[in-house]
Amino acid sequence: MVLALIEQARVFATEAHASINQRRRFTDDPYIVHPEAVAKLVAEVTDEVVMIAAAWLHDVVEDTPVTLSDLRNQFGEDITQLVYEVSKVSGDVAGDKVLKKALDRDHFAQASPRGKTIKLADMIDNLTSVVQSAPEFAKSYVPDKALLLPLLKEGDNTLYIRATTVLEQCERELYKVFGDLYKDY
Repeated sequence: MVLALIEQARVFATEAHASINQRRRFTDDPYIVHPEAVAKLVAEVTDEVVMIAAAWLHDVVEDTPVTLSDLRNQFGEDITQLVYEVSKVSGDVAGDKVLKKALDRDHFAQASPRGKTIKLADMIDNLTSVVQSAPEFAKSYVPDKALLLPLLKEGDNTLYIRATTVLEQCERELYKVFGDLYKDY
C-alpha cells in the first residue's frame, strides 16, 4: 500500500507531463526527470510516503492541465495541499515579473515545513545545472532563489544547508562567467 501510493504518483506525474510532451527547458530531457530527482531528494530526508508522492506530483498543477480538484479526487487532501503549497499562484495574475515573483515567494513562505522541504528539493534540482545549461537565464533565476531560500528555513535542515551550498556555488559560477556584470544584477 505504501509503495503503491508513491508508484501511483510517479505514474500519474509521468503521464501528466508526457501528455503535453513537456521537456526540461534548456536540456530537452523528458520533464519527468525533474520530479524524479525532487522525489529522490525528499526520500533522502524522510520516509513519509505522502511527502514523496507529493514531490513526484509537485509540478503537475503548475505545468499541465491537471487541477487541484483532479489531484484531490485521485490522491486526497494531504497530498493535494502539499502540491498547492509548492505551486506558483501568480499564473493568472496581471502584472510584471517582479510582482509575480513576490506573490509566489509570499505563497511559498506560508507553506508548511513539509511543503518547504519539497520546495527546497525542487530548488536544489533546478539550481544544480542552470548555470551550465543556461547562464543568461541563471543571471535572474539565481538571485530570485536567493530571495526565496531564507523563507524556506523551516523545511528540512539537511536540504536547507544543501540548497544554501548549491546556491552559493551558482553565484560563484555566475561571477566567474559574468564578473561584475553579475554582481550588479
